[in-house]
Amino acid sequence: MTVKISVLGLQFDSALQNVFNMLSIALICLMQPSASEGQERLRKIENQEFTYGEVLEYRVHYGIIDAGEAKLEVMPDKKTIGPREVYHVVGTGQTKGAFDWFFKVRDRYESFIDAQAIIPWLFVRRVYEGGYKINQDVTFNQVKNLAISKKATIATPQNVQDLISAFYYARTIDFSNVQPGEIFAVDAYLDDAIIPVKFKFVGKENISTKFGTFRCLKFHPQLLEGRVFKNKEDMTLWVSDDENKIPIRAEAKILVGSVKMDIKGFSGLANEPLSLLKK
Repeated sequence: MTVKISVLGLQFDSALQNVFNMLSIALICLMQPSASEGQERLRKIENQEFTYGEVLEYRVHYGIIDAGEAKLEVMPDKKTIGPREVYHVVGTGQTKGAFDWFFKVRDRYESFIDAQAIIPWLFVRRVYEGGYKINQDVTFNQVKNLAISKKATIATPQNVQDLISAFYYARTIDFSNVQPGEIFAVDAYLDDAIIPVKFKFVGKENISTKFGTFRCLKFHPQLLEGRVFKNKEDMTLWVSDDENKIPIRAEAKILVGSVKMDIKGFSGLANEPLSLLKK
């Protein structure tokens, strides 16, 4: 398998391929000779919410300005790392139009997510934001609970997530009996540290879009205060109240202005129909 990444004309395919190959070999060795025992340590989650080939597209607004686009793709081809089947998820974001002139963003995130346990084995981060760059590859040893980057090897909680895999895992949570005020927590890796990702269920609300009106579950992600957000509940997320649980809209108050993200396209969903009340 060849994985090719292009960001601002730079190619990272060979470096990522080496990381991928080394992780595959390490995982095979880790699970041998008792491969079945090693795999039995990993949880099994019934995922009916997403599948190979799903594409979600969003339009991003900064205030009244049409500022950018974002996309989440579960790549259509099945892949394996060692003995484990994985979803290869790619998330991209970029500024557009006038906004692109004074603060160019070209972000790409990749996660290779275990298809049964819904946990990451490899996380790739390529960030370019207004001249600020991050190039990061993180491998996860989910059997020994370690995260390994170029800068550090740290101990992780069991079933730790990365920024991308945490979103897909959250979609597998059963919200059928959720009550307003209930908080869900996920341990996630970021910059050689573990952060608790929490989101609070607020209630249900209907959201109007260009596709029609969606019946949605409404959440407040619990945010880090100070750097970007003034208060920890300054973001609201609306998720389709159906078996897909796809984000329909997100709004966030930041220290300077506000940001809004609306769904502009979707395909390859695992379940039909969506929670559309009317078109």
